Amino acid sequence: MDIYKILNDKKYIECIHELINDKILSLDNFTHHKNTTRLRHCLKVSYLNYRICRFLRLDARSAARAGLLHDLFFYETKSYNKKLYGKNHFRQHPKTALENAVSMFEINNIEKDIILTHMWPATLTLPRSFEGFITMLVDKYCAVTDILGSSQKKSRL
Repeated sequence: MDIYKILNDKKYIECIHELINDKILSLDNFTHHKNTTRLRHCLKVSYLNYRICRFLRLDARSAARAGLLHDLFFYETKSYNKKLYGKNHFRQHPKTALENAVSMFEINNIEKDIILTHMWPATLTLPRSFEGFITMLVDKYCAVTDILGSSQKKSRL
């Protein structure tokens, strides 16, 4: 996905502009799915959520915002300490992302649902909103394209 297309979509940027700060931008320092950064991945999920939900006349703003925040954790995945945090990163990170999002921003219930349930069925927490189901599917699609997209290996913004 062309990052410049994403950043030049004014209506999309209106949805997420208040979330952009140094902490969010720092996600560009973390490798994600081996071939990209966490910020790039979150922007892709956010933008696809926005486009699909807008097309379906759903809450595109909430879908865009939650897509940007769905992997809001500040550590390298391979350094996750299972003994310290319990479970495993795969199952725990939606809760961590939600805690971080709530501590940094005012987010609505749809956004909370999206962040918390984006790893279904692994987390066993079923999305309660259409936007949540869309995000769950979009995140999986983006993860596959991130892993297969070796031409942008660890590309940063």
